[in-house]
Amino acid sequence: MAGELHMRIVRSPVAHARITHIDVEAALELPGVVAIWTGRDTAEIPPIDFRQEGLTDLYPYRQPILAEREVRYVGEPLAAVFARDPYAAEDAADLVFVDFDELDVVVDPRADPAPFDEDSDTEAALVNVSYGDVEAAFAAAHRRVTVEVSVGRHTGVPMETRGALAVREHHGRIVMYGAAKVPHYNRQAIALMLGLGIDDVVLREGHVGGGFGVRGELYPEDVLVCLAALRLNAPVKWIEDRKEHLVATNHSRDQVHVIEAAVDADGFITAVRDEFWLDQGAYVRSHAATVPNLTAAMLPGPYVIPAYECRGHIRLTNKTPAGTYRAPGRYEGTFARERLLDAVAAELGEDPIVTRRRNLIAHEDMPFARPIRALGTEMEYDSGDYPSILEKTLAYVDDKGLCAELDERRASEEWVGLGFAFFVEKSGLGPYEGARIDVDDDGGIRVVTGAASMGQGVETAIAQVCGDVLDVSVDGIRVVHGQTDEIDYGLGAFASRVTVMTGTATQMAARALLVKAREAAAHLLEADPADIGMVAGNLEVVGAPERRVSLAEVARSLDPSGAKRTGMVPTLSAEAWFTTEHMTYPYGVHAALVRVDEWTGGVEILRYVVAYDIGKAVNPMLVRGQIVGGAAQGLGGALLEEFVYSDDGQPLATSFMDYLLPTVTEMPPVDVLLLEDAPTPLNPMGVKGAGEGGTTAFGAAVAAAIDDALDAPGAVTRLPVSPERLRKVICNIQRSPREKGER
Repeated sequence: MAGELHMRIVRSPVAHARITHIDVEAALELPGVVAIWTGRDTAEIPPIDFRQEGLTDLYPYRQPILAEREVRYVGEPLAAVFARDPYAAEDAADLVFVDFDELDVVVDPRADPAPFDEDSDTEAALVNVSYGDVEAAFAAAHRRVTVEVSVGRHTGVPMETRGALAVREHHGRIVMYGAAKVPHYNRQAIALMLGLGIDDVVLREGHVGGGFGVRGELYPEDVLVCLAALRLNAPVKWIEDRKEHLVATNHSRDQVHVIEAAVDADGFITAVRDEFWLDQGAYVRSHAATVPNLTAAMLPGPYVIPAYECRGHIRLTNKTPAGTYRAPGRYEGTFARERLLDAVAAELGEDPIVTRRRNLIAHEDMPFARPIRALGTEMEYDSGDYPSILEKTLAYVDDKGLCAELDERRASEEWVGLGFAFFVEKSGLGPYEGARIDVDDDGGIRVVTGAASMGQGVETAIAQVCGDVLDVSVDGIRVVHGQTDEIDYGLGAFASRVTVMTGTATQMAARALLVKAREAAAHLLEADPADIGMVAGNLEVVGAPERRVSLAEVARSLDPSGAKRTGMVPTLSAEAWFTTEHMTYPYGVHAALVRVDEWTGGVEILRYVVAYDIGKAVNPMLVRGQIVGGAAQGLGGALLEEFVYSDDGQPLATSFMDYLLPTVTEMPPVDVLLLEDAPTPLNPMGVKGAGEGGTTAFGAAVAAAIDDALDAPGAVTRLPVSPERLRKVICNIQRSPREKGER
């Protein structure tokens, strides 16, 4: 844009320090540099708030847009440079001098809480969830089984890094272009922080190269570009480089669990007790306690578990702040729970499948309520047949030849194993989402939604829903999303909610529009609206197809003058809002066939199966794509990806040389068993979300398969299973009692 300025962020090189002085004089002298801000220049801007209301206990842990007195992690924004070209901005950033007094660094979330400020310490909050008589169940238990497991720190690493462009329009309105899963929330938050009216800020989302949770955030840079556009009266652009992304964008996972089960004499799990520690990093960002709350609430999964107690510690450390990543809280909780189930099976001396069969919630017990709240909603599994999907998965695995391949490879003395893991997901979080459908005079259809798109196929799925109702091709339907000036309200794309919420709202709006179109067509055709049908984009009299009008003709008939003659409201359009108080709960099973290299500790995933019941699939091809993509990210967390820190808080994975992403070489063939056995009764389409189940149980299934390959139950307790870690496990366990020729 003409007059565009480029922003570059000066970031902290140390993990924890008091800022004693920032010198920007040399940087300001560079040609093209317009301004440099430090924390003193933005002190009046409040810290970034939470999306949930009423979390006052967490207020001390909110992040400022620029550090003023103290830095708390490597990568924290210290200053913002604005220049007329990106190279000048980069050069100037290198000339900003910062003097520090370094402070004690905390990198272990299980260490005793340390002071955070004068009034609070590094235990930001406790999450407590419980029901039933846990103490009595453990007191009466025939066996008690305890495991300690952990999931390493990793996150979504989208192909496209973050970026934003903010423009101040001539009448003072700020328009920000960029990717955000929650554009309406971010608009409201930015307006509040900058002291503007909500109509004075507009967010417009473009095409995005992936979201995966990390874009569902309001970051300091988002606020800074808008503030700069307002103060400097110029377009301001910022593009994150990859090194920045790995230290500044939300991290995730990083939980340690100590989980135990009480088991009766018949092998039923009568209670589960879990204590976990979440490494939140240096600040609590806008997701607040979402991840630990979901961990605690969703951990019981598909099993009856009559009594349950969970205590989660949200601990601050001097690392990049943590947030959500695909299946937040469930990836971690599923790993902990399924490792516990495998340990119970080992204690009982039985096949882990038998243990699971015995403890699954029965089909006849659906809907199944737990006295727990998840994301503010009462937890009630809406529909499902857990025993059935387990048996179908076992049959599918056999049909696909995994069992035969396992036997053949063991006969060849390979270290191979087959593992299973069950999961329950949540989707369709409310409380609302809306859609407006407009038909123009040429018959073009425009669906305006409050959803956002991160490349998950929103446009196709919503167009299909609309097209199915109106009997028109999706080619003639345009879906608008992520534009806050197009629709007043919208909650965005997260929690696998778009198809459930926006899809249902679109179906409702399309049905309302069809009613209006039939009424208008009845006037044109001199017929009863009840006798008008919709066929291939035309409205015709049933039984007399030669008497018909196109959707375009109907739209033109509803101009203000035409509508007045018929007593109808002008324009062929309709709006609908879908509201719900409950989530839907898709579910499934993962199965992994792996080979272990005894000498290197390397793991190769040979085959993989995901069975997933999502109620109804609007577009099965898109669903399969979501599942396979999710599996790739599950693989990364299981075997490769990890943010490692030194004792002084320095990140050791700041490029793709050290932060390892899965490639086509590591990705196995993924067979998807897509089921529609349990449509939800909570929406008219019967759909549940499908975006996260490909990830959720991946780590747990791979861990079980590695155990099987080693003939060592409980061998894997930490993700990712790096070659170094697994080699140590192999060296520490006794050689398998299984005959070598049977491996």
